[in-house]
Amino acid sequence: MAKLHLIIGNKNYSSWSLRPWMALTMAHIPFEETVIPLYEDRTHKRITEHSGAGKVPVLHHGKLTVWESLAILEYLAEIFPDRKLWPVGKAARAAARAAATEMHSGFAALRNACPMNLHRPRKAIKLGGDVKADVARIDALWRHCRATYGKKGKFLFGAFGNVDAMFAPVVTRFDTYDVKVSPESRAYMDAVLATPAFQAWKEAALRETWTIANSEVD
Repeated sequence: MAKLHLIIGNKNYSSWSLRPWMALTMAHIPFEETVIPLYEDRTHKRITEHSGAGKVPVLHHGKLTVWESLAILEYLAEIFPDRKLWPVGKAARAAARAAATEMHSGFAALRNACPMNLHRPRKAIKLGGDVKADVARIDALWRHCRATYGKKGKFLFGAFGNVDAMFAPVVTRFDTYDVKVSPESRAYMDAVLATPAFQAWKEAALRETWTIANSEVD
Protein backbone atom coordinates (compact mmCIF):
# COMPACT_ATOMS: atom_id res chain seq x y z
CA MET A 1 0.00 0.00 0.00
CA ALA A 2 1.19 3.51 -0.81
CA LYS A 3 2.32 5.67 2.11
CA LEU A 4 -0.05 8.10 3.78
CA HIS A 5 1.13 11.70 4.02
CA LEU A 6 -0.85 14.14 6.16
CA ILE A 7 -0.46 17.91 5.69
CA ILE A 8 -1.40 19.85 8.82
CA GLY A 9 -1.21 23.31 10.36
CA ASN A 10 0.30 24.47 13.65
CA LYS A 11 -0.37 21.85 16.32
CA ASN A 12 -1.05 24.52 18.90
CA TYR A 13 -3.92 26.05 16.96
CA SER A 14 -5.10 23.85 14.09
CA SER A 15 -8.18 22.09 15.40
CA TRP A 16 -9.09 20.64 12.00
CA SER A 17 -5.61 19.13 11.66
CA LEU A 18 -5.85 17.44 15.05
CA ARG A 19 -8.82 15.35 13.96
CA PRO A 20 -7.30 13.03 11.32
CA TRP A 21 -3.96 13.03 13.14
CA MET A 22 -5.67 11.66 16.26
CA ALA A 23 -7.58 9.05 14.28
CA LEU A 24 -4.47 7.83 12.47
CA THR A 25 -2.37 7.75 15.62
CA MET A 26 -4.96 6.09 17.83
CA ALA A 27 -5.59 3.45 15.14
CA HIS A 28 -1.84 2.79 14.83
CA ILE A 29 -1.86 3.58 11.11
CA PRO A 30 1.61 4.64 9.90
CA PHE A 31 1.82 8.03 8.16
CA GLU A 32 4.19 10.87 7.42
CA GLU A 33 3.33 14.44 8.36
CA THR A 34 4.22 17.91 7.14
CA VAL A 35 3.43 20.96 9.28
CA ILE A 36 2.71 24.22 7.45
CA PRO A 37 2.57 27.27 9.77
CA LEU A 38 -0.71 29.13 9.30
CA TYR A 39 -1.23 32.83 8.55
CA GLU A 40 2.27 33.47 7.25
CA ASP A 41 3.23 35.06 3.93
CA ARG A 42 3.83 31.75 2.14
CA THR A 43 1.12 29.73 3.89
CA HIS A 44 -1.52 29.87 1.16
CA LYS A 45 0.98 29.06 -1.59
CA ARG A 46 2.36 26.10 0.32
CA ILE A 47 -1.07 24.67 1.10
CA THR A 48 -2.37 25.10 -2.45
CA GLU A 49 0.55 22.99 -3.63
CA HIS A 50 -1.28 20.16 -1.85
CA SER A 51 -4.95 21.09 -2.36
CA GLY A 52 -6.84 23.65 -4.39
CA ALA A 53 -9.11 24.22 -1.39
CA GLY A 54 -6.22 26.07 0.26
CA LYS A 55 -6.91 24.61 3.68
CA VAL A 56 -5.44 21.97 5.97
CA PRO A 57 -5.59 19.11 6.66
CA VAL A 58 -4.87 17.32 3.41
CA LEU A 59 -4.16 13.60 3.05
CA HIS A 60 -2.08 12.22 0.20
CA HIS A 61 -2.30 8.50 -0.45
CA GLY A 62 -0.16 7.73 -3.46
CA LYS A 63 -1.69 9.71 -6.32
CA LEU A 64 -4.94 10.28 -4.42
CA THR A 65 -5.58 13.51 -2.49
CA VAL A 66 -8.32 13.86 0.12
CA TRP A 67 -9.08 17.17 1.84
CA GLU A 68 -11.48 18.18 4.66
CA SER A 69 -11.19 16.45 8.04
CA LEU A 70 -14.41 14.46 7.91
CA ALA A 71 -13.76 13.26 4.37
CA ILE A 72 -10.30 12.11 5.42
CA LEU A 73 -11.78 10.21 8.37
CA GLU A 74 -14.34 8.53 6.09
CA TYR A 75 -11.57 7.56 3.68
CA LEU A 76 -9.47 6.07 6.46
CA ALA A 77 -12.45 4.03 7.67
CA GLU A 78 -12.95 2.75 4.13
CA ILE A 79 -9.37 1.66 3.49
CA PHE A 80 -8.75 0.34 7.01
CA PRO A 81 -12.03 -1.43 7.88
CA ASP A 82 -10.25 -3.62 10.43
CA ARG A 83 -9.46 -0.55 12.58
CA LYS A 84 -13.19 0.02 13.22
CA LEU A 85 -12.99 3.81 13.06
CA TRP A 86 -16.79 3.83 13.04
CA PRO A 87 -18.59 1.70 15.65
CA VAL A 88 -19.97 -1.75 14.90
CA GLY A 89 -23.74 -1.84 14.44
CA LYS A 90 -25.98 0.13 12.10
CA ALA A 91 -27.63 2.26 14.78
CA ALA A 92 -24.34 3.12 16.47
CA ARG A 93 -22.66 4.00 13.15
CA ALA A 94 -25.56 6.22 12.18
CA ALA A 95 -25.49 8.02 15.53
CA ALA A 96 -21.70 8.43 15.39
CA ARG A 97 -21.85 9.86 11.87
CA ALA A 98 -24.65 12.23 12.86
CA ALA A 99 -22.68 13.47 15.86
CA ALA A 100 -19.50 13.89 13.80
CA THR A 101 -21.38 15.79 11.10
CA GLU A 102 -23.06 18.03 13.67
CA MET A 103 -19.58 18.87 14.96
CA HIS A 104 -18.29 19.49 11.45
CA SER A 105 -21.03 21.95 10.55
CA GLY A 106 -21.98 23.54 13.85
CA PHE A 107 -20.96 25.23 17.09
CA ALA A 108 -19.60 28.37 15.42
CA ALA A 109 -20.15 30.47 18.53
CA LEU A 110 -17.94 28.18 20.60
CA ARG A 111 -15.27 28.05 17.90
CA ASN A 112 -15.11 31.83 17.64
CA ALA A 113 -15.13 32.55 21.37
CA CYS A 114 -12.78 29.78 22.41
CA PRO A 115 -10.18 29.07 19.71
CA MET A 116 -7.96 26.05 20.21
CA ASN A 117 -4.76 27.17 21.93
CA LEU A 118 -2.78 24.55 23.83
CA HIS A 119 -0.21 27.09 25.03
CA ARG A 120 -2.83 29.03 26.97
CA PRO A 121 -2.99 28.43 30.74
CA ARG A 122 -6.35 27.07 31.87
CA LYS A 123 -8.55 30.04 32.68
CA ALA A 124 -12.23 30.74 32.28
CA ILE A 125 -13.61 33.56 30.17
CA LYS A 126 -17.09 35.08 30.12
CA LEU A 127 -19.27 33.11 27.73
CA GLY A 128 -22.16 34.63 25.80
CA GLY A 129 -25.57 33.01 25.58
CA ASP A 130 -24.89 31.53 22.15
CA VAL A 131 -21.68 29.91 23.41
CA LYS A 132 -23.47 28.53 26.46
CA ALA A 133 -26.08 27.03 24.15
CA ASP A 134 -23.33 25.29 22.16
CA VAL A 135 -21.79 23.97 25.38
CA ALA A 136 -25.14 22.67 26.61
CA ARG A 137 -25.81 20.86 23.34
CA ILE A 138 -22.37 19.26 23.25
CA ASP A 139 -22.65 18.21 26.89
CA ALA A 140 -26.06 16.62 26.24
CA LEU A 141 -24.81 14.91 23.08
CA TRP A 142 -21.77 13.45 24.83
CA ARG A 143 -23.89 12.19 27.73
CA HIS A 144 -26.37 10.60 25.32
CA CYS A 145 -23.67 8.84 23.31
CA ARG A 146 -21.90 7.59 26.42
CA ALA A 147 -25.12 6.34 28.04
CA THR A 148 -26.53 4.74 24.89
CA TYR A 149 -23.45 3.36 23.13
CA GLY A 150 -20.33 3.94 25.20
CA LYS A 151 -20.65 1.75 28.27
CA LYS A 152 -17.96 -0.72 27.15
CA GLY A 153 -15.19 1.87 27.02
CA LYS A 154 -14.11 5.39 27.94
CA PHE A 155 -15.07 7.11 24.72
CA LEU A 156 -18.34 8.18 23.10
CA PHE A 157 -19.03 4.79 21.52
CA GLY A 158 -16.78 2.71 23.74
CA ALA A 159 -13.54 2.45 21.78
CA PHE A 160 -11.86 5.55 20.35
CA GLY A 161 -13.04 6.28 16.82
CA ASN A 162 -13.69 8.95 14.22
CA VAL A 163 -16.39 10.68 16.25
CA ASP A 164 -13.95 11.14 19.15
CA ALA A 165 -11.37 12.52 16.72
CA MET A 166 -13.95 15.05 15.54
CA PHE A 167 -14.65 16.20 19.10
CA ALA A 168 -11.03 16.18 20.31
CA PRO A 169 -10.53 19.93 19.64
CA VAL A 170 -13.71 20.69 21.59
CA VAL A 171 -12.29 18.72 24.50
CA THR A 172 -9.21 20.96 24.42
CA ARG A 173 -11.37 24.09 24.26
CA PHE A 174 -13.48 23.08 27.24
CA ASP A 175 -10.32 22.27 29.18
CA THR A 176 -8.37 25.39 28.18
CA TYR A 177 -11.22 27.79 28.96
CA ASP A 178 -12.29 25.85 32.07
CA VAL A 179 -15.80 25.32 30.71
CA LYS A 180 -18.03 23.56 33.22
CA VAL A 181 -19.75 20.40 32.01
CA SER A 182 -21.43 17.38 33.60
CA PRO A 183 -19.31 14.83 35.47
CA GLU A 184 -19.94 12.33 32.67
CA SER A 185 -18.60 14.73 30.05
CA ARG A 186 -15.64 15.69 32.21
CA ALA A 187 -14.71 12.02 32.55
CA TYR A 188 -14.89 11.68 28.78
CA MET A 189 -12.68 14.74 28.35
CA ASP A 190 -10.13 13.35 30.76
CA ALA A 191 -10.03 10.09 28.78
CA VAL A 192 -9.32 11.93 25.52
CA LEU A 193 -6.69 14.19 27.10
CA ALA A 194 -4.94 11.17 28.63
CA THR A 195 -4.50 9.28 25.35
CA PRO A 196 -0.89 8.81 24.23
CA ALA A 197 -1.87 10.33 20.88
CA PHE A 198 -3.11 13.58 22.38
CA GLN A 199 -0.19 13.76 24.79
CA ALA A 200 2.23 13.45 21.86
CA TRP A 201 0.35 16.13 19.88
CA LYS A 202 0.34 18.52 22.86
CA GLU A 203 4.03 17.96 23.55
CA ALA A 204 4.83 18.93 19.96
CA ALA A 205 2.42 21.90 20.14
CA LEU A 206 4.11 23.29 23.21
CA ARG A 207 7.45 23.26 21.41
CA GLU A 208 6.11 25.49 18.63
CA THR A 209 7.07 29.16 18.68
CA TRP A 210 4.57 30.49 16.09
CA THR A 211 1.85 32.83 17.33
CA ILE A 212 -1.51 33.48 15.68
CA ALA A 213 -2.85 36.72 17.13
CA ASN A 214 -6.54 36.09 16.50
CA SER A 215 -6.36 32.85 18.47
CA GLU A 216 -4.96 34.60 21.52
CA VAL A 217 -8.19 35.77 23.14
CA ASP A 218 -6.44 37.34 26.13
